[in-house]
Amino acid sequence: MTLDLALAFAAYAFVTTITPGPNNTMLLASGVNHGFVRSVPHLIGVSLGFAFLFLAVGGGIGAVLVAVPALHRALTAIGVAYLLWLAWKIARSGPAEGDIAAEPPLTFLQAAAFQWVNPKAWVMATGAAATYLPAPLHLVDLAALTAGYALVGAPCIAAWTGFGVALRRLLTDRRAATLFNWAMAAALVASLVPLVRNLAG
Repeated sequence: MTLDLALAFAAYAFVTTITPGPNNTMLLASGVNHGFVRSVPHLIGVSLGFAFLFLAVGGGIGAVLVAVPALHRALTAIGVAYLLWLAWKIARSGPAEGDIAAEPPLTFLQAAAFQWVNPKAWVMATGAAATYLPAPLHLVDLAALTAGYALVGAPCIAAWTGFGVALRRLLTDRRAATLFNWAMAAALVASLVPLVRNLAG
């Protein structure tokens, strides 16, 4: 991979991981409700879960979904159901009583598994694979892009968690904390509108 292509990929990885989406919304809420340290398994789950997803997409699983539309619809339906469940968990997460929120933070495995039904993660992975992976595929390039995505993305998602920790100091009022959690849950539900339209179509 040339330096110009590597820099272009780094910019793509930065933009796609720093912008709002289901992962960043949930990490922001986790920072508010659980603090940074208790959100670390969630952070690692997002990073490693996406890395495995990108490896799979780069290795050809994306072509399978295109070839089998029913499988793609089933995955989308599972994603919608899982996001609704996560939105409900966020809505019930707080406000925290001392350092303990009403709902526990997302675990490493839950966060990693979520990447496979996260619509933004699939768009990120397929877009990067189609644009930056050479043809024919070389495993060294796939591994390098996967590592690069992790290196660029980890600080971005950690920043969202840190922003949540900063907000935690402001949301000391029970009413304000409850409104924040419901707003984050509503943001997740709103992200489902395009998916539901695709399923209906």
